[in-house]
Amino acid sequence: MNAEIIAVGSELLLGQIVNTNARFLSKALADSGINVFYHTVVGDNSTRLKKAIEIAESRSNMIVFTGGLGPTKDDLTKETIATHLNKKLTFDEHALASIEDYFKRTGRDMTANNRKQALVIDGCEVLPNDHGMAPGMIVNAEKHIYMLLPGPPKEMEPMFLTYAHPVMIDKLQLQERIVSRVLRFFGIGESQLETEIEDLIDAQTNPTIAPLAGDHEVTLRITAKHQSVEKATQLINKTEKAILTRVGEYFYGYDETSLMSELSKMLQEKQLTISVAESLTGGMFQKELTAIPGAGSLLKGGVVCYTPEVKQKVLDVKKETIANLGVVSEECAKELAENVADLMDADIGISFTGVAGPEELEGKPVGTVFIGIKINGKPTRVEKLNLGGNRTSNRIRTVKYGCYLLLKSSYKSSYN
Repeated sequence: MNAEIIAVGSELLLGQIVNTNARFLSKALADSGINVFYHTVVGDNSTRLKKAIEIAESRSNMIVFTGGLGPTKDDLTKETIATHLNKKLTFDEHALASIEDYFKRTGRDMTANNRKQALVIDGCEVLPNDHGMAPGMIVNAEKHIYMLLPGPPKEMEPMFLTYAHPVMIDKLQLQERIVSRVLRFFGIGESQLETEIEDLIDAQTNPTIAPLAGDHEVTLRITAKHQSVEKATQLINKTEKAILTRVGEYFYGYDETSLMSELSKMLQEKQLTISVAESLTGGMFQKELTAIPGAGSLLKGGVVCYTPEVKQKVLDVKKETIANLGVVSEECAKELAENVADLMDADIGISFTGVAGPEELEGKPVGTVFIGIKINGKPTRVEKLNLGGNRTSNRIRTVKYGCYLLLKSSYKSSYN
């Protein structure tokens, strides 16, 4: 079963809203064993929509529409599909009663065009809308299945999960399921990662392996098909093991997690507290950490020490260190990490100092970064990075590297 998602709405083409529906539906359909090979976006125009339907019919068994079911004249989805299938529109009495009841309850006048939302394609399976007015529908034709869903995600998602999905599973009697898992990596580029597992990618059949780079990280999506979810999961486990044997040192988590989320989880599990001294990152590390629930038990505090004076007066970096070695130096990062841990009485002190850009500092090029890490009872470690990106990129990557170093260094394993 191959599906295509057609999102209807000129506002999508104009960039006024983001098509989050396609992402939700693609995952939901894939989890049900349905391949989604195409996404289409078309404006509020019946001629262009009809053409999009014809193209979709030539390559897909199921066509899922979102949007265009409302009361206004530019809501043309069901009218266009009904004409294309040579079917009539009829009023669904339950939907009409629900719309009329809504206007009575809210004390508003119901304009005539709101009745349009209760029109459905003759012979369809009506999908109730518990969070809006326009019902959805599933139409079974000779060679295709057409699923019509509302555009607002707050209406579409619950309608699909509660009503459309059970009907779809029943009608299609699907045997094969698709299971996916995302492996997340940091500290390795997409090209290097792909080179390390190139033979595994070349030999892929089931499961498949798909690399994806983004936001200074790399992910691998492993996807398996099987009639049994348990068997599909076993196939994924075997492939994951083969991958991590090659590049496991760069792996940090699964699916929708993040480096900061994994660090927060690790700190909570080990019952460790942390304090931060931030120069070039300007408080970014603390901002991301405190965005995660439970950070109050982890973060003792931090100092944004942007100037040499604050580094010296607040965090007690030696005057001679700044004078002789500079603030962008291994020794400065070391003292910052040690002193902020002592100042805050925290188990861990981490510091960030360097050259974010756009100009060099102390004769050091843009992207030169030092990260200091101090953990009680352990020698202080300083990591030098040569990032060489732009200002924003360097700050983001520095924070990520700080999380990564805490997660992947010997400091983590020493607490196991």
